[in-house]
Amino acid sequence: MTSTEPGIAMPEIGRREALGAAGVAACGLALAGCSGGAKAEPVQSIKGKVLAKTADVPVGGGIVVQQYKIVVTQPAKGVFKAYSAVCTHKGCAVGSPKENVITCNCHGSQFAADSGKALKGPATTPLMAYQVKVVGDGVVVA
Repeated sequence: MTSTEPGIAMPEIGRREALGAAGVAACGLALAGCSGGAKAEPVQSIKGKVLAKTADVPVGGGIVVQQYKIVVTQPAKGVFKAYSAVCTHKGCAVGSPKENVITCNCHGSQFAADSGKALKGPATTPLMAYQVKVVGDGVVVA
């Protein structure tokens, strides 16, 4: 025990205890960042909204529309799909699709850009799908 003032004893904290406490705190912060707080956008609130311009969605890839938490894909030329950008594992945001695969930024789950199906875990359930159609040069929620 050490003392900073007469009559008050303060316990000594060793290096291991301090590092352990810091590790527990960091782990808690990391888990809070992917704790499933995000929710998919309700269809009725975005029905008829233009999610993206067709020219902005690459074939074999896609874009994440942050405003609506939706990922828009073009798995084949002229075919557009849309899914929730919220991973079904822990609620983290997925990234923009590449080579027809949507990947979660937190734990590496992978989803098919043409179906939303879980391809690689830890997620086992598909991304929520939205019905879309092309109207003019925009991808619109049907």
